[in-house]
Amino acid sequence: MHKIALPFGGFTIYWYGVLVAIGFLAGLWTASRRALHDGIRGETIVDLGPWLILGTILGARGLYVISYWREDFAGKPLWQIFNIRGGGLVFYGGLIGASLACLLYARFKKIPLWKTADVLAPSIALGHAFGRIGCLMNGCCYGRACDLPWAIRFPNDHETHGAAVHPTQIYEASLNFILYAILAWLFRRKRFDGQVFAMYLLCYAALRALVESFRGDYSTYYLGGHATPAQVVSLFIFFAGAALWWILSRSKPRIHTPKS
Repeated sequence: MHKIALPFGGFTIYWYGVLVAIGFLAGLWTASRRALHDGIRGETIVDLGPWLILGTILGARGLYVISYWREDFAGKPLWQIFNIRGGGLVFYGGLIGASLACLLYARFKKIPLWKTADVLAPSIALGHAFGRIGCLMNGCCYGRACDLPWAIRFPNDHETHGAAVHPTQIYEASLNFILYAILAWLFRRKRFDGQVFAMYLLCYAALRALVESFRGDYSTYYLGGHATPAQVVSLFIFFAGAALWWILSRSKPRIHTPKS
């Protein structure tokens, strides 16, 4: 754990922000390259970047505020809602926000929505993998106590008080890298537009629910104390992916476009 990447005068650059930025740029670059194979200009994907950033931030912060209003915001000044530097972003909220931003952009630019979603899907997993490494450096999203050989220890002043815990950030980063490879492979072999994005929703929901079972940083649980907030959302995301797969696979057959 090492939060600070570079102290710069009165401004501090944190590793979490650096790694999230690297993940976003890596995802956007790989998506722009992938787009050419589905008849979409790479510049179109690059231009989508600012829309995705805005949607991600609004969605990630919004879901965090909704989920932890009672614990972190009730009775406090409203400006705290916008204090992102103080932490508090939820990935699923960012995914929903970015998806809505992509939908609006696709309609505004009149580009095929599901082709664009397929182009972006593998890169979501890639960018998220770097983001989880950022979580490790930041000391957030940590695991529950364990005595396994690969357990990690944070500093004594961390919330875990130096106890050995599951490296949940490494679990999820590794699984996201694997998911990126699987989705990139599927992209060249998809049978209908939207298949890769639907597969992402199905696979990520499953791997997230698995990793969540090792998390130890939650104060709020649902379903009688047996499910984390993310596991509950994962259930909805999984069914959304299944429904999307079923609907799109039965719609108009995919039209193959010439590769550039």
